[in-house]
Amino acid sequence: MHKYLIYNALIIDEGKKFLGNILIEKDKIQQIIKGDINPKSYPDYKIIDATNKIVMPGVIDSHVHFREPGLTHKGDIYTESRAALKGGTTTFIDMPNTLPPTTTIKLLEEKIKIAQNKSAINFLFYLAATRENYKNLQHIDNEYLAGIKIFYGSSTGNLLLNDRQILNYLFKNQRHIYVIHSEEENIIRKQIKKYKNKEQLPYDIHFRIRTPEAAITATKTLLEIAQKYNTKIHFLHISTEKEIQMLKNEPIDNKTITAETTVNHLWFDKEDHKKLNNLIKVNPSLKEKKDKKAIQKAIKTNKIDTIATDHAPHLLSEKKQDYFQAPSGIPSIQYSLLMLLELSKNNIIPIEIIPIKTANNPAKIFNIEKRGFLRENYYADIVIINPNKKTIVNKNNILYKCKWSPLEGYKFSHYIEYVFVNGKIKIDKGKFI
Repeated sequence: MHKYLIYNALIIDEGKKFLGNILIEKDKIQQIIKGDINPKSYPDYKIIDATNKIVMPGVIDSHVHFREPGLTHKGDIYTESRAALKGGTTTFIDMPNTLPPTTTIKLLEEKIKIAQNKSAINFLFYLAATRENYKNLQHIDNEYLAGIKIFYGSSTGNLLLNDRQILNYLFKNQRHIYVIHSEEENIIRKQIKKYKNKEQLPYDIHFRIRTPEAAITATKTLLEIAQKYNTKIHFLHISTEKEIQMLKNEPIDNKTITAETTVNHLWFDKEDHKKLNNLIKVNPSLKEKKDKKAIQKAIKTNKIDTIATDHAPHLLSEKKQDYFQAPSGIPSIQYSLLMLLELSKNNIIPIEIIPIKTANNPAKIFNIEKRGFLRENYYADIVIINPNKKTIVNKNNILYKCKWSPLEGYKFSHYIEYVFVNGKIKIDKGKFI
């Protein structure tokens, strides 16, 4: 088993940055040494010279749709985990809206077996709450189960669960954390009816159908129920300024209610539909510039706790259909860390925030032991970034099975040079091992 010394790196983790060195032995971080050392004093270690490089914990993406089983023409665990790895993600948590949807322990175990055979990185899964299984969820347990997904608003698949009686039962009888898609279905359906037969649709039609009110109303309702029972919930893809105002700005260790936003809601807004049309159609919809700026501001506080991708690949031919036929979702995991580093370079978010929201906090919220931090005796899930080398997005380097990205042609200021997973180099100088 190789031993590695990551030498002379700018280490960024837990809100701090310092020059230091990381010793890796087997699958764990053996030691972190601040300041200058003589690498010749470590003859048994393979030296990775990280001079002028940035080192962070590998990303834990707690919200992905890798499409397996049943939707593998769009993506699968093999292809999407490799795209994730290339972008610096070392752990993913996959959503249950596959075919069939992951609603039982048997289906969860089948998914785990697929991932054990095909995934390039660490993994966990969510189970979906339904009208049929909700009374059994508190009895289900598995080391790969990260939490229970509640589709309070509908999305890909037919897993809508917005019955107040069932929600009260679930929130009262909790064992696992609930991760929630928070949109008010009645508002969305009313808006669909309003626009369905119009000959010409405005460029921001998705914003008009999945309105800010749909998100705000749902989040308010769910907050009230969660507070009633002191239930641990995690709001997914927060997209509006008013939702942020409802969230508490306090340390994560004090919270039962936490919240995520996505790289897409930090990067795009509804005006980008003019150029990208349905390619950036996502649920909940991209909102106004003021909402995007409010999310960017909230990232710097404890109101938004995690940043995920909601990576959701579809075929380009599917996305190029008319609005009502085009599915929602963007493939984004390969470039998510680069997007955040670009936002940092442009002084929109501090670089010290990135590991907190993409690794530290997800590990805490989902009880992922010995991952998500650069700490001694933690698994060596590590990304080394070159801030002086560009990454250009083009068809030739996109690893998603769907082979497209709304970022095509964009030139990022950083390059993912090395990625360690469980102490093994999986990306070496930008290439797969």
